[in-house]
Amino acid sequence: MSSRRHTKMIRENDLMAEVEVDLVESSDPWSPYLSVEDVRKLDHVRLSLRKGDIASALKFARVYRLTPLASGVVA
Repeated sequence: MSSRRHTKMIRENDLMAEVEVDLVESSDPWSPYLSVEDVRKLDHVRLSLRKGDIASALKFARVYRLTPLASGVVA
């Protein structure tokens, strides 16, 4: 069994978080999969973003605020 680092993106309203997780790879047909700890980390970040608790989400992720561009504007 081995693992590799992967970044999961979570978006809630105008907030987005990048969460580092380990994908576990094995000969199992369910491979690759996340550990229970990484699933809990993702759930924690998602719930924190929903509540607007950015400080709590920052313990496990990089958090960004998304700003929509005006319609018809091309940069």
